Amino acid sequence: MSWTDAGGLFGVLIILIAYAGAALGRLDPQGGWSLAANFLGACLILISLLLGAFNLASTAMEGAWALVALVGLIRLALKRRS
Repeated sequence: MSWTDAGGLFGVLIILIAYAGAALGRLDPQGGWSLAANFLGACLILISLLLGAFNLASTAMEGAWALVALVGLIRLALKRRS
């Protein structure tokens, strides 16, 4: 297994843990931990796709996933500042 595959799988694991935590009521889906986990996981998967086996549909999905999580993190940070 290459390092890009390992990184991508680790990203999938992070996202799945965050999703399970939200689905089971253990993690606030709009909270910082959940958004950060989704952003980190999506970025790791994107790196895997861009440096390893490229797939346009998966790259678009993970790019959108990372962007949504990043916007959530920015909104959360701005909300805490005011």
